[in-house]
Amino acid sequence: MGDSRRPEVVVITGASAGVGRATVRRFAREGARIGLVARGRDGLEGARREAEDAGASALVLPTDVADPAQVEAAAAAVEQRFGPIDAWINVAMTSVFSPVKEMRPEEYERVLKVNFLGYVHGTLAALARMLPRDRGIIVQASSALAYRSIPLQSAYCASKHAIVGFTESLRSELIHDGSRVRVGMVHLPAMNTPQFLWSKSRLPYNPQPVPPIFQPEVAADAIYWAAHHDRRDIKVGFPTVKAIWGNRVIPGLLDHWLAKVGYTRQMTDEPVDPNRLDNLWAPVPWDFGAHGPFDRRAKASSVELWFDIHRWSLGAVALCAAAIAGASARRAAARRSSPWRRLLT
Repeated sequence: MGDSRRPEVVVITGASAGVGRATVRRFAREGARIGLVARGRDGLEGARREAEDAGASALVLPTDVADPAQVEAAAAAVEQRFGPIDAWINVAMTSVFSPVKEMRPEEYERVLKVNFLGYVHGTLAALARMLPRDRGIIVQASSALAYRSIPLQSAYCASKHAIVGFTESLRSELIHDGSRVRVGMVHLPAMNTPQFLWSKSRLPYNPQPVPPIFQPEVAADAIYWAAHHDRRDIKVGFPTVKAIWGNRVIPGLLDHWLAKVGYTRQMTDEPVDPNRLDNLWAPVPWDFGAHGPFDRRAKASSVELWFDIHRWSLGAVALCAAAIAGASARRAAARRSSPWRRLLT
C-alpha cells in the first residue's frame, strides 16, 4: 500500500468504541501509526493505550466528523505527526431507535451529518492527500441495512443507503480518471458493540442487534483485509448476504415479514432505564471498549467472510479440480475406445 520501509499510516474514525475500536486493535497488531478520530476522549485514550501496548503509535484526535473543518484538521495533524496517510477507514456512527412518526427533523439531520456526511468529510480529506500522490485506499464500513432497511432505524438505514450511493459515484470517477486511489465497502451484519447501550431510543425495552450477532473483531478483520486488497465490496456474515439478495428477490415479502418481527427482534426483555444516556448530541463519558453486552450470544468468526475473501483462490482450485477431472475422464474414454482394447475384449 504505502512505502514498505515505513510503518503504515491509518486514520480510523469512530475509533473510541465498537467496530472502530476493534479495527484500531487490528491495525495496532501490525505496528501501524494510527490517527484516532472520535468525540469521546475517554474512549480515545483507551484506544491509544491499547495501540501503544501492542507496539503501534497512536495520535488522539477528538473530532466530530459532522464538522468538515475538524476532520480536515485531524487529517493534517496525522500527516504532520506520522507522514502520508495510506488508509482512511470511515466507521463513525450514531443512531436513533424510534418509529418514523415519533422522529424529529433535527434527529434525522444529526444522524445523517454523522453517518453520511461524516464519511463524505473523511473521504474528501483523504482524497485531498491521496490523489496528488496517486495512491491510498478509503474503506467505508457499511451495513446490510444499506440495501435492506428495517423498522425503527429509519435514520440509520437512510444514512447507510446514502453511503453506498456516494461511494459508487466516487468509484466510477476514480476509474474514469485512471487513479490508483481505491475505495471499498465492508457490509456488516448485527455487531455486538456498545452502541446499543448509548444510542438514543424511544423503545420501551433496551435495544439489541438483530440476531445472529457477531463480535466486532470479525468486522475488524474484514476491514483490515479490505484495506490491503482491491475489492469492491465485502459482505460479512450470511445474514448480510441473505438481506441483500432477499431484498433483490422478494422486497415486498420482506416488508411484511419485518413488519411482523422487526420490532420484537430489536428489543431485549429489559425495560429502558429512564435515565439512559445517549450520544446523539454529545459523547457519553467513560471508555466502553469494543464489545457490547451480548458476548454470550455473539459469534467470534464468520465462515461466509472466509469464503468471500478467499473466493478467487477457491475458484482457482475448483477450476484446477475440474480440469483434472475432465482430463481423467478423457483418458478413461480414450482407453475404452482404443482398438487394442476392442481386440482384447
